[in-house]
Amino acid sequence: MLKIASWNINGLRASLKSGAFLKWVNNVAPDIIGLQEVKANSEQVSDPFWKDDGTNHYSELWHSGDRKGYSGALLLSKLNLKSSKLGLDKPEFLAEGRVIEACFDNFTLISAYFPNGGRNSERLEYKLHFNEVFLERINTLQKEGHRVIFMGDLNVAHRDLDVARPDENKNNSGFLEVEREWVDRVVSLGFQDSFRILNPGLKDAYSYWDPWRKRRERNIGWRIDYIFICDDLVPYLQKAYIQPEFLGSDHCPIGIEIDV
Repeated sequence: MLKIASWNINGLRASLKSGAFLKWVNNVAPDIIGLQEVKANSEQVSDPFWKDDGTNHYSELWHSGDRKGYSGALLLSKLNLKSSKLGLDKPEFLAEGRVIEACFDNFTLISAYFPNGGRNSERLEYKLHFNEVFLERINTLQKEGHRVIFMGDLNVAHRDLDVARPDENKNNSGFLEVEREWVDRVVSLGFQDSFRILNPGLKDAYSYWDPWRKRRERNIGWRIDYIFICDDLVPYLQKAYIQPEFLGSDHCPIGIEIDV
């Protein structure tokens, strides 16, 4: 059984220093880990635990942003890679370090940190453009015969069920109609939200909480972190979960177990 996990770590170095990341790895033991918003590059993380030869040995793929301390992605894997690719096929998206694509024997996996469109209209346009180019990429991979899994911080809550206060957030980025319709288009291409396959009506299940007014303690959150799997892989999905009990970020880890 393969364990695949995703976590917007919101600062890898802080999570390594606190021990939160290692504690989670020791408890969950994922085979593949996609981290977003790592805010670091490989030169800034010396002697990480995953380079040991023991149980927690992982190979690593970094897609670091040009701007220090901002964005960035890291993929850790115990499986052998056939090939890999960093970024999307547009130069404007390379600088922020958001996408890692990895081809394995039985599937292709993408770990991605989608832009937040909340700062201004220009940033929202950037996000929507990113979404379109990403959609083109997963569609191309499917047409080429790949069985695709993609995961990460999508920065959008898909349904009313995925945000604690939907009425208050209708006009806020992360819950705009145009953003939610994009997820509908992902589904129309033949992808399914792994968590909702196995937990279709579960309420109060969130992966992100604003870090103010004790929103995490009060569970006033958003589910904006996802693992989508193509229709061909749905019969092999065994578990899908969110892990709010693990601290270390304003997001929590999510994961699946799949027999592939």
